[in-house]
Amino acid sequence: MSSGPGVVTVRYFAGARAAAGAASEDVALPEGATVDEALALVGARHGERLSRVLRACSLLLDEVAVRDRSAPLHPGAVLDVLPPFAGG
Repeated sequence: MSSGPGVVTVRYFAGARAAAGAASEDVALPEGATVDEALALVGARHGERLSRVLRACSLLLDEVAVRDRSAPLHPGAVLDVLPPFAGG
């Protein structure tokens, strides 16, 4: 079995979806890639509007809140991007 790139699904919600222009996308990353590296890749792919959202968003990795953006990803992981929500 090769140790080539793994595919991670990035799902965008609310303003992140609008900034990315997609609800989700699959991202090929090298083995050992981190959450921060995945965010840098999609930010570069979609431009400054998404990059701004990514700096302020909350993240879920496989449905668990992740605060450490240096956390490693695994092939098949799902990374949810949740921008800040306004409240009343």
